[in-house]
Amino acid sequence: MKKTGDYQGRVEECVAFLKDIIPFSPDLVIQLGTGLGGLADKMESELTLPYSDISHFPQSTVDSHSGNLIFGRLSGKKIAVLQGRFHYYEGYSSKEVAFPIRVLSLLGAKTLLLTNAAGGLNPLFLPGSIMVLRDHLNFLGENPLRGPNVDSWGPRFPDFSTPYHPGLIKIALDSASHCQISNVISGVYVCIPGPSLETPAETRWLRDCGADAVGMSSVPEIIVARHAGMQVLGLSAVSNVNDPDNFQPIILEDIIATAKSMEPLLEQLILEIISRIET
Repeated sequence: MKKTGDYQGRVEECVAFLKDIIPFSPDLVIQLGTGLGGLADKMESELTLPYSDISHFPQSTVDSHSGNLIFGRLSGKKIAVLQGRFHYYEGYSSKEVAFPIRVLSLLGAKTLLLTNAAGGLNPLFLPGSIMVLRDHLNFLGENPLRGPNVDSWGPRFPDFSTPYHPGLIKIALDSASHCQISNVISGVYVCIPGPSLETPAETRWLRDCGADAVGMSSVPEIIVARHAGMQVLGLSAVSNVNDPDNFQPIILEDIIATAKSMEPLLEQLILEIISRIET
């Protein structure tokens, strides 16, 4: 196969590569974030592809991200799971970060459910809470739609008045109530470049900007998913909450450990959500 250098060409080659080997076109894409990769074990798996085996896929350099694309079924739905993601701080552009979502949207996926680990900014939040995203702030300084627009992929100026689907937000909150998971709230997520964690002054400023939780991922994928016409639901595992006036050191290992400890509840919530989504 001839290798194409431009982004559109790489996307199209990857789509063609996957079309020949995947068992079905997915209804739903689930992207699993830091410390949250275990949901894939609950699937009736039909195909597992390491990212390294997929044409033009970026490669994850973060230890807590497994790096597999898995096709299988959950609650009778045809699912594609991205077990691990890519980050701007790894050196990738936001276009490259969102490459898998662009490919899966062109393979027919209509819904994206993504998870991440985030630091709490809202002083009313508690560590161990699950935040349902209702809006976001893109502070990466880069947009994955920058550059020539491919009209067949989506509009030049996509509307972002409702970046997260109101119906999916309601399903998530209703699912939490049904499962008696009490520590589920909604809020605004802010994406920063990283990899350095926030200073006290930056924490105070991000709060003042209206953010309830901060992380280093997800927004490029969400922008591309919405550009492609996908419905989006985002869930953040709030690993810690820091007070800028009484700042405590932020240890990455602690963030990962807290996210991992939240995994059973998050999995329970996601399984209930999936059972309620109509495809």
